[in-house]
Amino acid sequence: MPIDKIYQEEKLPGAFRRAWHFFYRDTSAMIGFYGTCALLLLCIFGQLLAPYGLDQQFISYQLLPPSWSRYGDVSFFLGTDDLGRDLLSRLLAGALPTVGGALVATVFAAACAFLLGILAGMTRGLRSSTINHFLDIALSLPSLLIAIIVVAFLGPSLGHAMLAVWIALTPRMIRTLYLAIREEMNEAYVVAAKMDGASPFLLLKGTILPNILPVLVSDFTRCLSIALFDISALGFLGLGARLPSPEWGTILGDSLELIYVAPWTVMLPGAAIMGAILLINLFGEGVRRAVDAGVK
Repeated sequence: MPIDKIYQEEKLPGAFRRAWHFFYRDTSAMIGFYGTCALLLLCIFGQLLAPYGLDQQFISYQLLPPSWSRYGDVSFFLGTDDLGRDLLSRLLAGALPTVGGALVATVFAAACAFLLGILAGMTRGLRSSTINHFLDIALSLPSLLIAIIVVAFLGPSLGHAMLAVWIALTPRMIRTLYLAIREEMNEAYVVAAKMDGASPFLLLKGTILPNILPVLVSDFTRCLSIALFDISALGFLGLGARLPSPEWGTILGDSLELIYVAPWTVMLPGAAIMGAILLINLFGEGVRRAVDAGVK
C-alpha cells in the first residue's frame, strides 16, 4: 500500500476521543475549561449583563464599599469607584478589551507563526537560517519590552497595544513550532516516511503535526496568558487602553492612588486579571496533558 494511503487512513478521531476522556477526568482541567468558556462568554455578553451603564455615575455613592462590607449597598455588589461608577458593570464590560484583545492578538500571532514556523522547520538553507537568526534577535528582548517600544512609536491605544502584543508574541511562537518540527524531523519514523516517498505536505499533516499538537496547544494557551498580562500591563502604565475604557489594567492603574482609601478598587481588577490568567493556564495545561495521553 502506498505510504500516502497509510497516512490517510490514520484514525485520529479515536485518539481525540481518548484525549477527551483524559481531559474530562482531570478536575483542574475542567475548572480551567469552564472558567475559560465563562471568560469568552463575558467577552460577548459582558456589557449586556452589566446592571448599570458603563459610565453611569452615582454621585451620592462615590467610593462605596462592596455589598458584603458593613457600609456597602446591595445595589452595588462590588462597590463603586471615585466617580460613583459601578465596579461590577465596568469589570464585566472590561472582559472584551482585556480577554478579547489578548485572544485576537494571540490568534493573529499564531497564524503568522504557523506559516513561518513551518517554512523554517521544513526547509533548510538560507531561508531557514535567516528566520532562525531573526528569532534569536527578537527573543533576546522580553515580550513586554518589545510591546512598550512599539506602543511608544505608535501612541497609546488599545488597538496599538494589541498590535504590539501580536508583534512581541510572534517570534516566540515561531521558535516553538520551529524547534518542535526540527525535533520530529530527526525521528526514525519521519526519516523512513521520507525515504518511502511521502510528500512534505502529507508528512506534515499525517505525522509531524499530530505529534507536536500537545506542544502547540500548550504554547498557544501560554502565549494567551502572556498576551492578557501584557495588555493589562500596558493599560496599567497608560500605554494601552485609555480612560474611560473599562480594560482591567487601565482600571487598576487609574485606581492605584486609592489603594489606602478604597482598596477594593485596586484589588478587584487585579483579582480579575490574576484569575483569568490562572484559568487559561489550567485549561491549556489540561489540554496538553490530555492530548499527550490521547494522541501519543
